[in-house]
Amino acid sequence: MKTNNPRFASNPSASRAPTSNGGSAPIRNLRLGRLKAAVWENAADERTYYSVKFSRTYVDENKKFQDADNFGRDDLLLLAKLADQVHTFICERGTQQRAEENG
Repeated sequence: MKTNNPRFASNPSASRAPTSNGGSAPIRNLRLGRLKAAVWENAADERTYYSVKFSRTYVDENKKFQDADNFGRDDLLLLAKLADQVHTFICERGTQQRAEENG
């Protein structure tokens, strides 16, 4: 999906190459501050399904960046905003795919 909205990070589905752990890369990565969302697309039974992984980036005691999947009180509003952006992306993608199928 092409979008002019700058809040969506670019990671087109055409570049979904296998990752180092053998899985496929997400179709979209979104970020707000230190929070990230990775969106995967899966097809089964002639339907498209989406799954999302939310994570929080932090710097450990060795000054290396790490990701965590737990969130504190101060992360929750930003997490809700990020979830809203992911929801919008998935809905827009579904609308676009249906329009392409119908002509």
